[in-house]
Amino acid sequence: MNKSTIRHILEAIEKGEMTAQDALLTLQDLPFTDIGHTKIDNHRSLRNGSPEVIYGEHKTPQQVIDIFQAMLQKQSNILATRVSAEMAAGITEICPPVSYNAMARTLFFAHTPLPETASTIVIVTAGTADLPVAEEAKVTAQALGNKVDLIADVGVAGIHRLFACLDVIRRARVVIVIAGMEGALASVVAGLVEIPVIAVPTSVGYGASFGGLSALLAMLTSCANGVTVVNIDNGFGAAFAASQINHLTLK
Repeated sequence: MNKSTIRHILEAIEKGEMTAQDALLTLQDLPFTDIGHTKIDNHRSLRNGSPEVIYGEHKTPQQVIDIFQAMLQKQSNILATRVSAEMAAGITEICPPVSYNAMARTLFFAHTPLPETASTIVIVTAGTADLPVAEEAKVTAQALGNKVDLIADVGVAGIHRLFACLDVIRRARVVIVIAGMEGALASVVAGLVEIPVIAVPTSVGYGASFGGLSALLAMLTSCANGVTVVNIDNGFGAAFAASQINHLTLK
């Protein structure tokens, strides 16, 4: 339930088109909906402008299906991340219009698509192996109403590939840099642009990368100015932060 829905209810009461009892029935699940294994935060979109997002990993397929089905009743956009193929198949049965991105492991149902921003979020990956995280970021940013460009495989092992894309990156409002291995790409990009850089370390790499820890520490200790770092493989978190930057600068 979003602010426009609340306003519509209040205006209907004011005009005598809705009784207090009807309004109460409509609003009774406003704080949260308890479905037993999960308490769905219906109030989140009123607090921060976006509905709760379903995190699928470590949940059972049935739990995710139950949550998705309950959220459908609220007539809002629904985004789910870390979704397995089994979860996606179950949700597609109850909601055929849902969009499943197998690489990103995301599901998105657009009840009311948000208008796309004029400004752009650019997502840059160091390698092709970073694309699952980049796709998660892309789906998330687009679900939040952002124009998105994705530039893949321009890591420091072939830095000339990055230089060929600098014009596109510099026209963005914010850039998300996704890299595993030694995570150097974020520092390089931040040294070349004047826009915010959000760095995402990935778990891509051989043994001494420690599942992304090396890239995380490298990004946290970057000598380039203005690099913000999110958790390992957290494309969703990077995209959400980038969307807030992209929208706030437009107000």
